[in-house]
Amino acid sequence: MAKVFIVSGALIFGVLGTIHLLFTFFTNRFDTVDPSVKESMKSTSPLLTRQTTIWNAWVGFNASHSLGAMIFAGIYIPLTVFHFEVIQHSIWFLYLPVVVGLSYLILAKKYWFKTPFNGVLIATILFVAGVISVNI
Repeated sequence: MAKVFIVSGALIFGVLGTIHLLFTFFTNRFDTVDPSVKESMKSTSPLLTRQTTIWNAWVGFNASHSLGAMIFAGIYIPLTVFHFEVIQHSIWFLYLPVVVGLSYLILAKKYWFKTPFNGVLIATILFVAGVISVNI
């Protein structure tokens, strides 16, 4: 059952990351409700550098955030399916999904909204169930 739990949790991360990437580049879902805010974001830079705008950074952060979730799934799904012994015999690979899940859960609670929070919560519960299944 541990394999099913871990793959299912990773699959949730992959699906959420893919949807997020599609929303970033192919919809206006991450645009601001007030169009003047988007225009302001496009015309101002962060204090860090003038080589980008707040809007470009926003798009880039959303895209890289998506890719992170997709890469995480892209590593853990085949690792679990084809090389489960690595996870079973490595504290690092066994507990990393739980740590990642909890980290994303904190971010989701503080900064996001209920859909990603609920997805990450379910994935994290599945990762914890995977750890318990390996250890019993």
